Amino acid sequence: MDFSVHDVNKILGNIKNWDNLTNQFQSFKKISIDSRTILSCELFIAIKGTNFDGHNFLSEVIKKGGKAVVIKDGMQNLLPNKFPFWTVPDTLEAFQKLALFKRRKLNIPVVGITGSVGKTTTKEMMGEVLKQLGKIKLSQLNFNNEIGVGLTILDSDLKDKTLVLEMGMRGLGQIENLSKFSEPDIAVITNIGSSHIGILGSKENITNAKCEITKHLNPKGVVIIPANDLLLEETLKKNWNGRIIKVELIDRNQKAQSIKKSNLQGFFNRSNNSVMIEGKIFEISFQGFHNAFNFLFVYAVAKEFGIEFKNTNKFNFVSLNGRNKILKSNKTTIYDETYNASPESVKACIDNLLDNPNNHFLIFGSMQELGNKSKKYHKYLFDFINRSDIKKCIFICDKNEEIYYEDYLKKSTKFLFLNEINKVGETINKYTKKGDFILIKGSRCWKLEKVIKSID
Repeated sequence: MDFSVHDVNKILGNIKNWDNLTNQFQSFKKISIDSRTILSCELFIAIKGTNFDGHNFLSEVIKKGGKAVVIKDGMQNLLPNKFPFWTVPDTLEAFQKLALFKRRKLNIPVVGITGSVGKTTTKEMMGEVLKQLGKIKLSQLNFNNEIGVGLTILDSDLKDKTLVLEMGMRGLGQIENLSKFSEPDIAVITNIGSSHIGILGSKENITNAKCEITKHLNPKGVVIIPANDLLLEETLKKNWNGRIIKVELIDRNQKAQSIKKSNLQGFFNRSNNSVMIEGKIFEISFQGFHNAFNFLFVYAVAKEFGIEFKNTNKFNFVSLNGRNKILKSNKTTIYDETYNASPESVKACIDNLLDNPNNHFLIFGSMQELGNKSKKYHKYLFDFINRSDIKKCIFICDKNEEIYYEDYLKKSTKFLFLNEINKVGETINKYTKKGDFILIKGSRCWKLEKVIKSID
């Protein structure tokens, strides 16, 4: 879908030096914010980011044949005399306005996914299941911020049947902004956890931030949430008057606390990693209760689109690096969950590890962004590990943390402390034997994926 000069004028105001366009009926195939990859048929927007300012690369854009650019007010001196341009107070806002214009022109259903954990996994599973509708556009990698979501929308085309957007945040107001220029039809809130509690300060604030996804949700749309989260339900009522679907996963081998027929329920069978939903069986390749729970959101969205399933269904999902990846070393099976860590995701991955036979080991990099709740959540997980049958846990942290937690765990023989990752492999290799299982989980700053190659 092209952007004509007339289209951009309506959104950003009239172009300057229009008479100097090579073609006064110019249209732009795409919107670009990257001077390295821009083509002459694309419109460049100079956005100032954390590391780069697009205004510094305007000359490169012009050398590559750019016909016009969008710049911030006052930056005209960076352009050749009479070169066509639009000026705006905020180029990021201009970028988002153009994304919204395209979203509305495409006129296809948009699914927005947010939550403390499980966003990316749910998105990837959803893309696979919704393929029955035709071509699906997904947020790529971690394109879940104000730029990434905009790029995903702008990269979609008329062949796409549905747009699935992952929405992340680091503060209040950010998801509302993402909702504003994507206008979702379906909103999924996977959970309310402790990620970013160090920034937002409380679960109440995290809940408020996640519920912002409804601010620009289609009034005839739907919000899909986990059942039995009273804080989320109460907060959502203040923000949303439309339809709500609550999903609930019940372990088949455990007695449910309460059965509410109004909830969309799934029954998880740990023995074969399957879920029964509305009388149909789903075998999924991602292991564990937490992934089965994520699949419930996928099923709920598929149902909204009218997708019908067989009595027995099998899905082999593609694992992303650092998520749901199972690797085989010479003597052990490694669960690669190295991408990031929060209290909820660490516990979920440990639960999944413990479902396996033989000995269990954990390589655990300290969790970040927990603020003054950090010690509380780490101690909670240490207590959980102590009660489990994990044989050894290598905990990686800075020296100050080590002093505190070593004292807290002085009665336990399960824990070993390291302050860097270069000796993790040789340390864990001393304890493992053929057939054992190792979970590797930690915050992104530790880059624990580098440890994998040194594990026997």
